[in-house]
Amino acid sequence: MTQHWDLLIRNAKFFDGSGQAGYITDLAIEAGRVAAIGSNLDRQSASSVIDADGQWLMPGLLDIHTHYDLEVELAPGLPESVRHGTTTVVVANCSLGLAFGAQRRDGKDPIVDCFARVENIPKPVLSACADKATWQTPREYLAHLDTLALGPNIVALLPHSMLRIEVMGFDASVERDASAEELAQMQSILTDALDAGFVGLSTDGLPFHYLANQPNTHKTIPTQFAPYSELKALTQVVREKNGVWQATPPKDSPIDTIKNFLLTSAKLHGKALTTTVVAALDVQANRNIVKLAKTLAWAFNSRLLAGDFHLQALAAPFKVWADGPITPLAEEIPELRRLNEPDLEARAERLALLNDEAFISQFKTMWLKGKSGFNIARVKRLLRLEDYAFNRCLADMTIDRCPLTQWQGKNLQQIFELVLLVNNGTLDYLSEDASLALIRKDFAQVRDEADFILQILRSFDTDLSWYTVSANRDIDTVRALIMHPKLLPGFNDCGAHLNNMAFYDGNLRALQLAALGGEQDLAYMVKRLTRDPAKVFKVNAGTLNIGDRADCILIDPEQLLSYNSDANTQRIYRDAFQHEQLVNRSDGVVSHVIIAGKVIRQNNTFCQSFQRERFGSTLLKNN
Repeated sequence: MTQHWDLLIRNAKFFDGSGQAGYITDLAIEAGRVAAIGSNLDRQSASSVIDADGQWLMPGLLDIHTHYDLEVELAPGLPESVRHGTTTVVVANCSLGLAFGAQRRDGKDPIVDCFARVENIPKPVLSACADKATWQTPREYLAHLDTLALGPNIVALLPHSMLRIEVMGFDASVERDASAEELAQMQSILTDALDAGFVGLSTDGLPFHYLANQPNTHKTIPTQFAPYSELKALTQVVREKNGVWQATPPKDSPIDTIKNFLLTSAKLHGKALTTTVVAALDVQANRNIVKLAKTLAWAFNSRLLAGDFHLQALAAPFKVWADGPITPLAEEIPELRRLNEPDLEARAERLALLNDEAFISQFKTMWLKGKSGFNIARVKRLLRLEDYAFNRCLADMTIDRCPLTQWQGKNLQQIFELVLLVNNGTLDYLSEDASLALIRKDFAQVRDEADFILQILRSFDTDLSWYTVSANRDIDTVRALIMHPKLLPGFNDCGAHLNNMAFYDGNLRALQLAALGGEQDLAYMVKRLTRDPAKVFKVNAGTLNIGDRADCILIDPEQLLSYNSDANTQRIYRDAFQHEQLVNRSDGVVSHVIIAGKVIRQNNTFCQSFQRERFGSTLLKNN
């Protein structure tokens, strides 16, 4: 028989996702699947040939923690992940998603209410997505995904907050426990969703995930109103159906964290529950958190407990931007959280709060806590054992954009010191410099750094953009985390925090850090980004054996090793959102992205049918 292949990749160093060392070989693709692997395959038998000499060939990468539920409705190609070699994404993390459609009933708008602050997505973007969500059941949602011109493959979790809303109604979901009948209905819906192909259940316990619409801006999202008994009943369904539980810890309660995650234990519950948890971060303000994460990963997976527990780890410094007071870091601190409650456009409302004497007093107490004297708060700060992830250090807060362009690139400590010099009369008081004129006008009453922060927010509001690295500052620690056998590289949060984070290249950064240790470490990381997460999420992905769906990428090793993510993070205007977005550009690193045997991107360019043709599939849970 005459062989024929649609595509032949020649002379690549092949890392197959097994963890074994790479080797030079050819790979042939026919009808969207791997047809042959071997040396010197006949190029005359192929319609198209890619000469990949000097490049690394590997399975397409999985991104296990995204919030693409909304973007996939507006730009189903998901270009900001595909360009970096991601070919499969997991959606509906942290209890939020579109499995039940818009759920607009009784004047409530759950998608806007739940997503706007938790994921820092503008309300108009969310409304546009909700308008498209015409389905009503999880099965209908899967059928809808099958109609989209997907770029990558989609893996869907069932979101617990939306499940509570569907069964209990919005108001009740954030007011009380479910009744026995309501819990039974949730279990039934979850069972049917898992049978339909959803891979598991997502919940959330982080105490700073708040609703965005009045009158509930002081309340957290519905999943956090579920008692332990509800979590236990729902995760038992997941356990029985061989699914995965995605969760975040109730971080302010170590006892509740341990109690909840003991649900993974086979020793206690008869069968291990596959559990993936956000996140193992080396938090700057509290150095014990990363130690606790590794200890929990060891304990839950030990022979004593026999769990199946996987903490997610970010392969990058946790660099977070803020628009004035609007930042995910603010939600953890009550005084800052109050500034996040108004809509993005509600500048007057924030200004009124910033001028309120009672609020000013509370804010100053919070901001200055532990920064002077000898007290418990001061000792905890010096030892890096504070309660909050945001360390309130002006020197760590760098101005990105500001109406006063001469302040851009400076940290807030430098500007604060400039203000003090002007107010003390040290600088020329007659200077016509615009920044000094503003200081004389707005900052004359500033005496301490709390005064300064309050005033800079009054003066600029969201016109001021600044960033800080609140975790993962030490790159050696980051590398150790992503290489840890009980952790999974992930927590990229793609599709959320449009103006606040950019970890779309997170998988590439994991490969880069691993490659610093040589090709054996690289082979191990390929496995951690392909075969391992596919196994955790119970989907057919992450492998390139003969007969497998041909999702693969080619990487230029020199470009990967020299890639600088910080220098290639930028703001672009996304037509799909009618809004700005922070993104990464790794052009040159990934030379080809192939999904289901079709080249979707090559040489930094998407194919002409991208966003119109369906490349990816909806991947269903293996039974």
